[in-house]
Amino acid sequence: MPPGAPAVKAECARLKVPLDYRNPKGRQAEIAVLRVPARGQDPIGSLVLNPGGPGFPGTEHAAVTAAVWAKSPITERFDLVGFDPRGVGASTPALDCYTDAERDRGAKLSSIPAGIDDWTRQETRRLVEQCAERSGGMQVLAHVGTRDVARDMDVLRQVLGDEKLTYAGSSYGTRLGAVYAEMFPKKVRALVLDGAFDPYAGTYERRVQQATGMQASFERMAASCGTQQEQDCPLGTNPKRASQVFQKLVRPLIDKPARTSDGRGLTYEQAVEGVTAALYSKALWPVAIAGIAELKAGKGDTLLKLRDTYHGRTADGGYPDSLEATMTINCLDEERHTPKQETALNRAWFKAAPFTDPGRPVKEARDGCEQWPVKPTLGYPYATDIKALPDTLTVSVTGDPATPHEGGINLAKALGGSLLTVEGEQHGALLAGNACVNDAVAAYLIDLKSPADGARCKL
Repeated sequence: MPPGAPAVKAECARLKVPLDYRNPKGRQAEIAVLRVPARGQDPIGSLVLNPGGPGFPGTEHAAVTAAVWAKSPITERFDLVGFDPRGVGASTPALDCYTDAERDRGAKLSSIPAGIDDWTRQETRRLVEQCAERSGGMQVLAHVGTRDVARDMDVLRQVLGDEKLTYAGSSYGTRLGAVYAEMFPKKVRALVLDGAFDPYAGTYERRVQQATGMQASFERMAASCGTQQEQDCPLGTNPKRASQVFQKLVRPLIDKPARTSDGRGLTYEQAVEGVTAALYSKALWPVAIAGIAELKAGKGDTLLKLRDTYHGRTADGGYPDSLEATMTINCLDEERHTPKQETALNRAWFKAAPFTDPGRPVKEARDGCEQWPVKPTLGYPYATDIKALPDTLTVSVTGDPATPHEGGINLAKALGGSLLTVEGEQHGALLAGNACVNDAVAAYLIDLKSPADGARCKL
């Protein structure tokens, strides 16, 4: 387990699956699995977990969830099972595209939002070459999409001895759960989907929804700060002008990074990323505000720390491969854009989220995945018109910046399932420690009792 993971009594194993399911006797992948046994004497079975990303390891997530739910009836009745999806964490082959030094120098992990340093054609070719070289070959890059992972999850279900799957997924984990439901509807017992990806929204639409959600959260953060005296709030007292105030402060970093005590400096992209990371939870808003105030005084330590935490950077400068895996898995899941489409998306992003806009014209943006060895494998829309699916539970936070509430409404509708609306300002609610959410989720998972229509909780 990584440093800082809670100490829980757990069992570990590796699950062997075909890298390519069309060639079951060919090359194998090994999936890292961690199980925290149920606390009670009468377990229902396994609760399989996914923390999102895509690219975040589920083994560590299972340990964290077990610690947060230590007194929950859920951990009494279920073994919690986390797995690192193929290519992720301790699973092999593992996705790896950059060295730690390249990550420190601002290696590109997404084409959104770019604006200052867009991909060139040569860079997209180099990206696929070095990802393949460091991850075990082009064949690996062709078989890490969500549909492959859903198949792995069905093998895991059988190996665990569960007749049907009981699952809880957050963020991207809602896409994985929905795709599993589409591929194996008769094998579903219960699905909790928290912080939903919208199955109807293609890549362009979903990214713009996300940008809109981030901007709304940024303005609400500015409003929470602007209720103080102006001299106390580095974003001023008018939330509608906060983006301009923020950009005036960070654009000089494009040419000259702010100083930091470790000597690395804070770049423009890192400052925007640090603030964006803080939007994922209202609890981090004061940290971002303090970082913006500190930047006003010429120092970038707090925002750099927020950015580093988001990237998982350790004190000695090491990085996990999670965000590299995110990028690589998205190359198979998201729609592949031409430069014209990607340029339009970047322009739409900056229009929807002006707090991220460096103020330079987007000339030509490119999709980092444009040279990928295979076409995308997910398809849009997905998980619609599924026959014979039992009731599912989508949990959706009204002020979620990363997966806006509208996506939760749409996912519940697509699956014909129940929706629990949670009033609050953060990404997802499953581990928020909220009694109302916990009770509803426990009743659903244990007794298959869904919340009433229109059910709401408040964080």
